Amino acid sequence: MSDLSVRAPAEMTAPAVDRPQRGTLATLLRTPSFLVGAAILLFWGVCAAFAPSFVPYDPYADDLLNTLSPPSAEHWFGTDQIGRDVFSRVLTGARDILTIAPLATLVGTVAGTAIGLVTGYFGGWIDAIVGRLLEVMLSLPLIIVALLVLVALGPSTPTVVVVVGLVFAPLVARTVRAAVLSERHLDYVAAATVRGEGAFTIMVMEILPNILPPIIVEATVRLGYAIFTIASLSFLGFGVQPPSPDWGLSIAENYGVLVGGFWWTVVFDTIATASLVVAVNLVAESLQRALAE
Repeated sequence: MSDLSVRAPAEMTAPAVDRPQRGTLATLLRTPSFLVGAAILLFWGVCAAFAPSFVPYDPYADDLLNTLSPPSAEHWFGTDQIGRDVFSRVLTGARDILTIAPLATLVGTVAGTAIGLVTGYFGGWIDAIVGRLLEVMLSLPLIIVALLVLVALGPSTPTVVVVVGLVFAPLVARTVRAAVLSERHLDYVAAATVRGEGAFTIMVMEILPNILPPIIVEATVRLGYAIFTIASLSFLGFGVQPPSPDWGLSIAENYGVLVGGFWWTVVFDTIATASLVVAVNLVAESLQRALAE
């Protein structure tokens, strides 16, 4: 016990904290799936930030004399039911999804990490009670839970961010709890306890840095689910509201004309959504493999 009280926490946590970050980055840069996913994310990130300044048409401007025009040299992706340029709306629509989804993921990750740290560290009746509540939440379809809350509160961007984030929090908490359970009985935690550090300090300053890799991977995975969930909510009318060029909303607005052969009003927004979800999953999978090496 006296030996534990003398050893510095930095020394005892070095094997976990001082992971070869450069080696991880080098591994990622040699992984084709990561490079493809990162390139797609970079493309949509640039669109989200700068699309309004370089798209050929105002994504909100209608042209009732040029409705449902097929793809052409003038309108690369055609026009929708009220003559808006689909190409401009697809590129500009990345802004909403890449603003709301990361914020929702951040909310879910922070809340889930806090819950997982507390339940994993203290265990006992706290873990039992909170664990049962989390199991109840996880037993329900997450999209249905989000819909019920949004119906009660009304759709708005802040509400969607908080609701989607909190819906994902139990999934993050489960991962974090498992990681904390594998760490809390290690020597560096015992040393911190002997030095008289409080529970909050041990959880945040000692354990949390050592479980960051699974948290990062979990957050990346949840980002992909958040993108799909938010697009689904927008499609159902409970997410981003008109006249936003949001992809899910645009699909909902033009879905009715698909049977008439006007495929371009829906297909390009669908491809954009799918490409973003696939890109996030590619990055998450590559990151998980790199951190596991």
